Amino acid sequence: MSDLFDGLKQKVAGRDLKIVFPEGLDERIIRACGRLAAEKLMTPILVGNIEQVQAKAKELGVSLDAAEIYDPATYAGMDELVSAFVDRRKGKATEEDARKILLDENYFGTMLVYLNKANGLVSGAAHSTADTVRPALQIIKTKEGVQKTSGVFIMVRGDEKYVFADCAINIAPDSQDLAEIAIESAKTAAMFDIDPRVAMLSFSTKGSAKSEETERVVAAVEEAKRREPSLVLDGEFQFDAAFVPSVAKSKAPGSVLQGDANVFIFPSLEAGNIGYKIAQRLGGFEAVGPILQGLNQPVNDLSRGCNEEDVYKLALITAGQGL
Repeated sequence: MSDLFDGLKQKVAGRDLKIVFPEGLDERIIRACGRLAAEKLMTPILVGNIEQVQAKAKELGVSLDAAEIYDPATYAGMDELVSAFVDRRKGKATEEDARKILLDENYFGTMLVYLNKANGLVSGAAHSTADTVRPALQIIKTKEGVQKTSGVFIMVRGDEKYVFADCAINIAPDSQDLAEIAIESAKTAAMFDIDPRVAMLSFSTKGSAKSEETERVVAAVEEAKRREPSLVLDGEFQFDAAFVPSVAKSKAPGSVLQGDANVFIFPSLEAGNIGYKIAQRLGGFEAVGPILQGLNQPVNDLSRGCNEEDVYKLALITAGQGL
């Protein structure tokens, strides 16, 4: 695991990056921000009542001298945020609406990212995924050519590193969604120095079964290849045909993938969520994420059961995405 993040630390250190943390009073957030600031990896921006955040940090014995603390209720640049929010929402919010909405920590923090006052945002320790993702979709929005954001996990065990997607966002992706998820997941893999070899998973390998579900994956493979012809990608595969060379040789002898896939695209959220948790709990893999991808600027969602280390790592990933 250290190798995974040592590379990220080298990439982000000295780049004067700022990551905003809307849950500034959360003990896990404060401790992680103290470490990130002390190690000069980034400047954390904690959102909350300034006196309360400082008092909490003092109580925990954490120095936030190298961090910044913003309170939406007293933020000097609020007029700029309000104006930009009204403009971005294109008639869906008045100035009065905006002033109320931007008192919400996640909306406030997301506007800081949108206006390039921060390079990314990490939330979710005390908020739901919807509370974190909704402002991002409304304000930052998805990149050109990407219709939906998606959530991936980096699965790590010793020297092994794999990408699993989508395990967090899209319940029933169609073929266009799956193609997008595959392309964006390959980009995420490259960020972690994984040379992407992408397998589109199903319960069928190369036509061994036919159904609406398998045909959706077949169409996704064709679409992904059309969009990114240089990407090493194939399917549809059962997991063993994508991962075990002897099975690949038997079931898909002509494929560009011969049991050496490292990016796995699941056909549904149900499959992806179950799959990563089986690998985590039975296989002894550490699951790093979920990492949100496809947005114009990086926003990432913690689990409410996260610990300080999870916050620290996701902040590094978010900073890496912001480069």
